[in-house]
Amino acid sequence: VKVVLLGESGVGKTSIINQFTLKKFNPKCNTSVSAQFTSKTIEFPEHNKKIRFDIWDTAGQEKYRSLTNIFLNGAQIVIFVFDITSKGSFEQLDYWFDIIEREVGKDIIKGIAANKIDLFENQKVEEDLIEEYSKSKGMKYSYTTATDIKGFRDFLQNLIKDYLKQNKDESRSNKGQKLDDI
Repeated sequence: VKVVLLGESGVGKTSIINQFTLKKFNPKCNTSVSAQFTSKTIEFPEHNKKIRFDIWDTAGQEKYRSLTNIFLNGAQIVIFVFDITSKGSFEQLDYWFDIIEREVGKDIIKGIAANKIDLFENQKVEEDLIEEYSKSKGMKYSYTTATDIKGFRDFLQNLIKDYLKQNKDESRSNKGQKLDDI
C-alpha cells in the first residue's frame, strides 16, 4: 500500500517515518529537501495477513512543491501532517488537500496527523478546530508524535482498514477469497 505524507516543512513527517520504520527518533532531524521512500511490512496475525507499506516522505518547502504530484502517482493513502504548535502548518492543510483533490481524486483514503503531541503544553491549534476541519473534509484525524510511534501506527492501521473496506471487491487473495477487514 503506497502511503504519502504531506505537510509543511518542519511538521515532523521525516521523524514519524524514521520512528515508524527504523525505531529511531532524532530531535534534531533536518527537514527533507526532496522526497524519500521507505517500506515496512506489518503482520496482522489475527487475520493471517502481511501488508507492505511503501511510505513516501515529501518535502514541505515551497521550492519543492512542484514535485509533489510526481510522488502522488499510485498513492492509496495520504496523511496530511501538521504541527499542533504551529497554527500556520494547520492553515496550510487546505493547500495540500487541494493538491490531492486535483491530482489524485476523491477516492483516495485521507487522514490528518496532528503531530508533536509531546509538546501539548505549546498547542496552538485547538482540538475542536481540528475536529471541525476533518469533518468538513470527510477525514479522520489522530494526535501523533514521533517520540512514541504507537499513535501513528494505530492511525495508519485504522486508515488501512478503510482502504481495505473501500477496495474489498478488487482485493483478493490467491485463493480468490475477499480480504477480511483488519
